[in-house]
Amino acid sequence: MSVWSELTGQDAAIAVFRGAAEAAGGGSREASAGPVVASQQMTHSWLVTGPPGSGRSNLAYAFAVALISGLPDGDEPTRIQVQARSHPDLHVLATEGVIIKRDDVREIVKRSHYAPSVGRHRVIIVEDADRMTEQTSNFLLKELEEPPERTVWILCAPSEADLIPTIRSRVRSVRLLMPSVADVAALLVRRDGIEPELAERCAREAQSHIGMAHRLATSDEARRRRAETLRLALEVRSAATAVATAARHLEIAGDDAKAITLLRDAEEREHALHSLGIAPGQAVPSALRSQIKALEDDQKRRATRSLRDGIDRILVDLTTLYRDVLLLQLDAEVDLVNREIIDGLRRAAASATPARTLATLDAIQEARERIEGNVAPALALEAMLVSAIRAPETHRGAA
Repeated sequence: MSVWSELTGQDAAIAVFRGAAEAAGGGSREASAGPVVASQQMTHSWLVTGPPGSGRSNLAYAFAVALISGLPDGDEPTRIQVQARSHPDLHVLATEGVIIKRDDVREIVKRSHYAPSVGRHRVIIVEDADRMTEQTSNFLLKELEEPPERTVWILCAPSEADLIPTIRSRVRSVRLLMPSVADVAALLVRRDGIEPELAERCAREAQSHIGMAHRLATSDEARRRRAETLRLALEVRSAATAVATAARHLEIAGDDAKAITLLRDAEEREHALHSLGIAPGQAVPSALRSQIKALEDDQKRRATRSLRDGIDRILVDLTTLYRDVLLLQLDAEVDLVNREIIDGLRRAAASATPARTLATLDAIQEARERIEGNVAPALALEAMLVSAIRAPETHRGAA
């Protein structure tokens, strides 16, 4: 099975990466299809850009499999190891905190200078490269300018504008498109065995975000939390209910973040204790406490980021909600995202003007920007939900 077969909606990007992997199949520049062709098809610093959920990291890992194996379609042993992040020639810098600091990349830069141990190339993937500080970006710049002969850097970010110009000028950028709802639904059916009707609904509600669609399709609790988020927003009738709803939205985001991180945190701690030779229930020796403390600090940073991501997902869901309301107000012949709650959408559409709904959509975007700027999430959500107050239909004239 080809390493590209589980990717969806990115045929043009797959063609670029597959061609580059084929050109690099000899393991060096000289062994490829000739100096000119190799310079056109293969480079040693890449940037994969695309909207969240478009499959940036999935494509990066598929490319890594092809490069390490030396085969344009990869091979199964390499794919399994890369998927488990255990291949000795793969190094991943995944963002556990809100930003990527210089110290985070120092060790991985050292490893980039090692020759591949078993594969054709050594591949380094930086997920969420847009979270690099300027100092980190400048530190990485030299590595991207003059990488070792058989080392390939793959950065992932939402857009080229999220990186400093000097980084952008030294990488080959491949832009991904947002896959269609049909493409994502087909992937869920084919890869995860999800029923077609549920797959279509989850792909639609996730706005073609592959990771979120998978989570909605495989978790009843995630679907319940999303439904509650929308229901509460539609029931905002006063400043008091706006404040109460903001508090509940924060709880939902926290529950969602815990569901994602709790099991992983426990597994990481168990693995760390086992690797340090500490039996279950045994007290941690004082000489090893600093290592456990470092793990706990990393988990706290990840929890902070997960909470922010959870809040942002709520705001994205609310954007789809009021987008649907606006479409109904304008009688637009466009498919609704949340058509399963059509009655609630119609009541909301009848209780305010299109201008009011547009103001709410602007307030949601402003809330996202405020939270990104470290405004307290509770205050940002409260201010946003005040704009979402809707009078009952009988009082529309006062709305």
